[in-house]
Amino acid sequence: QLQLVESGGGLVQPGGSLRLSCAVSGFTSDYYALSWFRQAPGKEREGLSCISSTDGSTKYVDSVKGRFTISRDNAKNTVYLQMNSLKPEDTAVYYCAAVPGFYNVYDLPPFIPTKYDYWGQGTQVTVSS
Repeated sequence: QLQLVESGGGLVQPGGSLRLSCAVSGFTSDYYALSWFRQAPGKEREGLSCISSTDGSTKYVDSVKGRFTISRDNAKNTVYLQMNSLKPEDTAVYYCAAVPGFYNVYDLPPFIPTKYDYWGQGTQVTVSS
């Protein structure tokens, strides 16, 4: 049973940075795609970035391109989301989600929550002065 555990959330001032971590465990295969989503109060869950464990391919939504960077450390079975230049509108609960399989740049899964089989519990990010 694959488990995802997020950490690294907190309170940060506008313009600041945070790095979120998603620790992956209990997976019998090394091959999956992992995405970061967020959900603000009263809003739908929004996909932000995705990475393939197979070849490290990545994609981002336009709203975070140039500010957020997704990366992985396969030795630690951890995926990171480095968030820079944070804005108050980035305030949300951030989730990581995974779907097993081989993925490359041409077929990374879409940011549709039902496409993902496993979810973490979420970590709160609050951007406020």
